[in-house]
Amino acid sequence: MASLAIVGVMVGLMIGRLTTPEPSELQQVEVTNDGLVVWFNNEPKTHGEFVDGSLALLFEAEGEAQKGQLKLNNKSVNWRVRLSDGALLLTVVAARPLQGEWAGREVEGRWQLEIHLREQ
Repeated sequence: MASLAIVGVMVGLMIGRLTTPEPSELQQVEVTNDGLVVWFNNEPKTHGEFVDGSLALLFEAEGEAQKGQLKLNNKSVNWRVRLSDGALLLTVVAARPLQGEWAGREVEGRWQLEIHLREQ
């Protein structure tokens, strides 16, 4: 009876492992003419908003901290990805208030989030 219970537990663990989704992982950040393109291995849960003219996007994903700069109307815009409470926080900051939108879609088995920015 005990061996049947052990086999049942092992089968249950294997099924659970197969049905658990793979954790989202940040793969790449690309700079475009009017924003950023952020690549993940699969779709992460995302929450974002503009706060005082800067963009903050929180991803339930794993990845490494990184930073960079882009040009918007020939003016510098800084972006940074950092770890925040087990998630990733992408912030985009400029000397003047920013507006914009973001949209994600699946491309060739990966998740692409396009961020388009403009001055307010």
